[in-house]
Amino acid sequence: MTSAHDTPDSRHAPESVAAVLKVFTILQSLADRSETSLSELSIRLSMPKATVYRFLQTMKSLGYVRQEEDSERYGLTMKLFEIGSKTLRYPDLIEICKPHMHLLSERTGETVHLGTLIDSEILYVHKVDSRHMLGMYSRVGRRAPLHCTAIGKVLMAWEEPVRRDAVLAGAEFKRFRDKTICDLPSYLQELERTRAQGFGEDREEFDEHIRCVAVPLFGPHGAPVAGMSVSFPTFRFSEELARETVELLTQASRDVSAQLGCTAWPLQPSARFPSSTHMRSE
Repeated sequence: MTSAHDTPDSRHAPESVAAVLKVFTILQSLADRSETSLSELSIRLSMPKATVYRFLQTMKSLGYVRQEEDSERYGLTMKLFEIGSKTLRYPDLIEICKPHMHLLSERTGETVHLGTLIDSEILYVHKVDSRHMLGMYSRVGRRAPLHCTAIGKVLMAWEEPVRRDAVLAGAEFKRFRDKTICDLPSYLQELERTRAQGFGEDREEFDEHIRCVAVPLFGPHGAPVAGMSVSFPTFRFSEELARETVELLTQASRDVSAQLGCTAWPLQPSARFPSSTHMRSE
């Protein structure tokens, strides 16, 4: 009987290649769930428990898989993310952004995200958690859509049109909330608005009761390479706070972009929010 995870390549591949395919199948399954048991993996992948166990123990010894002592459930370690982060176009991006992200978190008390483009989605590559009990749920390595996130909007708003169109051709305009923009013409109008005001917004379009503001970060040729955002629960959000946060984000964009080699910073001060005083301390 052929497994659902078998492919023509895996069925006829040499044993060593088949083993590699099984390793990556197990890794992908572990990535889909935070923790899972040996039995669950065996059933889900249609592999004998002994085979799954052997691969898990090898990956555990190499530091890619962890096993909880109490439940004996398996999960991925951060080692894979460390490897993945080295494939970033600008490998120093996270380290350059960390001081600004911590400052933003300290000044606002809210969750700060750094995201980059992968396929037709954004990938969160770093975050600083809110100091409040109630904040936006997310995790490093999580993917999110382009059409209803503040980071997605700034990445597309400043992208070169041909590349933007190619990326959006692979995007799914799925409805998440009542306010989600679900068609391309409306989204393109939103990108014009985003560019005109100098920052992106998520107005409860992806996560319920969450508002976000974001700015793009630029590389050597003025193209956006990442976005940085701050997320607020709606009951802690205000236009004044958003204005002050956008100012801090804009300052961060200017500095980070310069460190990434951007000599002609494309972002202009916000047209929507006039200049204000410094962020008040909390």
